[in-house]
Amino acid sequence: MSKPIDIDKPKWDQSTYAGRAKHFLLLTNPINCLASDDDLDMAKRIIDEYRKTKVMPKGYNEEKLWAAKYLYDSAFHPDTGEKMLRVGRMSAQAPMNTVITGCMVTFYKTKPAIMFWQWLNQTFNAIVNYTNRSGDAVITTKQLFASYCAACGGALSTALYLNNKVKGMNPVFARLVPFAAVCGANFINIPMMRSNELINGTPVFAPEGQRVGDSKVAARTGILLVCISRVAMALPGLTLVPIITNTAVQKGLFCHYPMAVIPFQIALVSICVTLATPLGCAFFEQKATLSIDSVEKPIKDNAIKLSPKIKTVYYNKGL
Repeated sequence: MSKPIDIDKPKWDQSTYAGRAKHFLLLTNPINCLASDDDLDMAKRIIDEYRKTKVMPKGYNEEKLWAAKYLYDSAFHPDTGEKMLRVGRMSAQAPMNTVITGCMVTFYKTKPAIMFWQWLNQTFNAIVNYTNRSGDAVITTKQLFASYCAACGGALSTALYLNNKVKGMNPVFARLVPFAAVCGANFINIPMMRSNELINGTPVFAPEGQRVGDSKVAARTGILLVCISRVAMALPGLTLVPIITNTAVQKGLFCHYPMAVIPFQIALVSICVTLATPLGCAFFEQKATLSIDSVEKPIKDNAIKLSPKIKTVYYNKGL
């Protein structure tokens, strides 16, 4: 009899970057975003059944079981088990960011265009940050609105200020303004959207799975790691694409067909965001670890009571 598959762990070793990259390539697969509610509910039933019985469902093999697990993981929150808003799922990142990023790097010269696309980007980011928050944190409507306004304000002010400063400089600098605005907004939006975790802590667990408390240290660390990953995800589409496009324009590639620059940029952005999303997510393990000595004393004492030899605790850093 074959050994039961541990579907509560990713298919690949998460201690290596290659393993995490393979994991997130499946988790962020844009095709998952097209799955119907019936398909998702079926995947949930299969996974719930296998968790209880450890018996391979009828008509399934290991490959099909893993496919159901990744479809399930792409749509259901890892902590709450709730079905996530479709546009906020990581599988929606590539198609949504292809459109938004493509338009940000294309329509960057006029103030109305800058304001509209930065606003739309931050609206989308707010939905993604809320959908992929860590733990079972609850955020009030007031906090949600404050975070959204702060991120939009930060992105718009950064973009408009820098756009004014780069006038007369090399055109490539103007093309890079959206990236600077997005970076600044990420470091505003994500901490504010997850402010409850910073105030009350995020759930941390012993290696055996017991919840040992809510740690503010884990919340701060996880949010910082997510900010870094989000910047990495945005980096290729908002830097490489403008640089390549600027070089192509200077070489006269679009002199006869100037409008061709738009599909050219969007195609490049699509390639970049489709690859950058899983590769950026893979920078750090989603099930992150903290040394037992770095967490708050009550949590440390509680963890040691459960497991005297404990060295690390675990938490979901979010995406």
